[in-house]
Amino acid sequence: MKPTVTAESQSPPSLTKREAEERAALISVNRYDIDVDVTDMLAGSDFRATSTVSFKCRKPGASTFVDAAFDVISVTLNGAPVSRDAITNGRITLDNLQADNVLVVESVQHETAAGEWVHRSVDKSDGEVYVWTSFEPDDARRAWACFDQPDLKAPHRFTVLAPARWIVVSNSGDPRVEPVFAKQTPPGDAKRWSFPDTPPLSTYVPVLTAGPYYELRSERGGFDLGLFSRQSLSKFLDRDADELFEVTAQGLAFFGENFGLPFPQKKYDQLFVPDMGGAMENHGCVLWSDAFVYRSDPTYLDRERRAIVLLHEMAHMWFGDMVTMRWWEDIWLNEAFAEWACYWSAEGATKFTDAWAGFAAGGKLWGYSADMSPTTHPIRQPVDDVAGAAASFDGITYPKGASVLKQLFVYVGTDAFVAGLKSYFAKHAWGNTELSDLMDELSTASGRDLSAWTKGWLDTAGTDRLELETTDDGAVLRATGPNGAEPRPHRVVIGVYDRDGEQMFRTAALSIETTGAETPVSGVGDAPLMLVNDDDLTFASVRPFAESLDTMLADAGKLPTAISRAVAFTTAWNMLVHGDLRSEEFVRCVLGVLRTESVESIIEPAFDLAVEAADYWSPDNDRDRLMADVADLAVELARDPARRKVALRALAQTAVTDAHFAVLASAVGDDVDLAWRTFVRRADVREIEHSEIEALQARDPDPDSWVRVLAVNAARPETSGKDTAWKAIIDEHRVPFGAVRGVARAFWRRSQPELALPYAEKYLQLLPQLDDFGMIPALTVSGGLFPASIAAESFIARATAAANDAKVSAIVRRTVIEACDKLARRLRARRL
Repeated sequence: MKPTVTAESQSPPSLTKREAEERAALISVNRYDIDVDVTDMLAGSDFRATSTVSFKCRKPGASTFVDAAFDVISVTLNGAPVSRDAITNGRITLDNLQADNVLVVESVQHETAAGEWVHRSVDKSDGEVYVWTSFEPDDARRAWACFDQPDLKAPHRFTVLAPARWIVVSNSGDPRVEPVFAKQTPPGDAKRWSFPDTPPLSTYVPVLTAGPYYELRSERGGFDLGLFSRQSLSKFLDRDADELFEVTAQGLAFFGENFGLPFPQKKYDQLFVPDMGGAMENHGCVLWSDAFVYRSDPTYLDRERRAIVLLHEMAHMWFGDMVTMRWWEDIWLNEAFAEWACYWSAEGATKFTDAWAGFAAGGKLWGYSADMSPTTHPIRQPVDDVAGAAASFDGITYPKGASVLKQLFVYVGTDAFVAGLKSYFAKHAWGNTELSDLMDELSTASGRDLSAWTKGWLDTAGTDRLELETTDDGAVLRATGPNGAEPRPHRVVIGVYDRDGEQMFRTAALSIETTGAETPVSGVGDAPLMLVNDDDLTFASVRPFAESLDTMLADAGKLPTAISRAVAFTTAWNMLVHGDLRSEEFVRCVLGVLRTESVESIIEPAFDLAVEAADYWSPDNDRDRLMADVADLAVELARDPARRKVALRALAQTAVTDAHFAVLASAVGDDVDLAWRTFVRRADVREIEHSEIEALQARDPDPDSWVRVLAVNAARPETSGKDTAWKAIIDEHRVPFGAVRGVARAFWRRSQPELALPYAEKYLQLLPQLDDFGMIPALTVSGGLFPASIAAESFIARATAAANDAKVSAIVRRTVIEACDKLARRLRARRL
């Protein structure tokens, strides 16, 4: 074994924008040739790599550095060894560069249990081992040596030595596979996988994953589509494979046509991997958390949300992989566009034709919540280093960004928008861009000067308020900008509604482009309801006529379209979180919608809001009554086969009476998922025997059913189950990131305030450590484990102070302060 020098650290330096600009001005990368050996990972943790980087230097004799956050075995530059003194924390200094250079770095990464960068997972059900990589925003440097910044794109060629039983998957298709003699294995017990070159890619989107995967393939629309999971999830993947293949083919065709640039290779793989959080848009090889391989029959919304994630990651093949932002201040060019495009394509190409209504009722509310928090920021903001960029993966960049782009879509018009995108991709494919490159194409295509639009929408934080008021001449739409700023231009529809018996119908759709603080509105008349932002075209905190409010609350369920109903009850939700409406009024409104709602995209989000308002936003003396109101409606709707599953899930969260629990007991049958949900509720408010939990686990086909046991015991009003859950998440890191929020919801129960307090203090002590293992673990634990059940202003003050400690990372600080703001709003709502 050659001696090693560490360039590895839990906190290697974060690349600054200035450093990136200086390095990009000095060098260009020709290619990466990366040889990886994962044969040790069958039984151990070491990920071994040799990175050969060919690059040019514009100023021979100059110096730069390569990113390398691991143990370095050897380094040569242009055939000569590099001094050990040049290897520092996360970087290797490269001196006396030539015009053409070849760097070779041999390395080993020992830390492969973080759920980020390089991860090794052991399936507890069968002992099988799976290895995967995920690098956004700058974790490629933890796997192999590279110039880890988005504007130094280059082809990557991978060669992987792996155990013979394993399948290796990377960005490119058609690898050459051959048995080899490996010194640590007998002949034939390993194989070498040699992959063709990728297109020029930024360092964060190449990928490798290896293991004894279960694989399904389908030829559709001229593409070779692959789905992979661990073996223990094969029957669940089989159940949903046809729909996944269908949506994938539809998305590739839709984006290829509307962006004027077909996906450039035949192979498109999607792997559902263990222990991952979220999904990652690696070119041609998307990795997902295998929480998306549902262990029970999914609801319509489960399937729609999975399709949305599929299309979001696919949109990144264009917005991010083919055309990449130059620096992280334009991360919204990746994330906001992918988030907008996934809903656009879902409605335009798939069976999920009410996806925008589901967005309005669900994900968009995250954007509003983030934008009213003290941590709000412009969609585009200065980013001094990569660590600062990680904090931008939030509700501003994703749902607010998608909402703003939906507004831009209607502001410039469909034809101009699509023409601008086609021109953008034609000019910049496989390159790097800035905001101005895209806006120039959209301005040219639409004939509109978008400079004021850009400044207002992308460079200004906060949410405008649009309020409809009566005047002597009729009505005016009053626009108020955030914090005294000028209001943005809005293209908005005001729906004018009248009654026809028991139903409401739209008599007019007033399309208005706001101009400044006041925009006259004609055609309102004396209709009982004027719904501001009907069709949900803009991002704003809206208020109807004062005279319309009671009608909106009482008759939201009678409106004729799913999007109008979603706008009505989310307007009520916005009023609740701003302190303008009581929780009881909101619950009454949304239950009125649910009584007759038939569009599946909004049934489940509406129930979720009803449960949240009753459970967390209601005063103590109203909580059980409002929970019972939700439960009573759930019992009623459970008689309808089309709404039964969703209604029973809501009932399992809100059951209060013996009758409620009797309905659940009779409904469970073979529905193991419903049984687990019921057990969590029983553990909180009633009693449950350990023997019942053991019996349910024994008949659960889910290989991760132990996590459900953890959640049930965490919900008990006792410390033993909470101690075990806390240890599993924090100390042992064994709860998959896709399951952390579910366990945390069971853990933090509003009915157990005294039990929660010690753990809330432990949470605050954790904050400086949560960024040690990367972006996704930091986001998942800081957000998912936030003590949402604590009902004390003093805790909010302590949490805010703890988050502002200099040792806490930007991403954790933002997550905690945003959660504190939401908690403060809940407490104020309880006092109404």
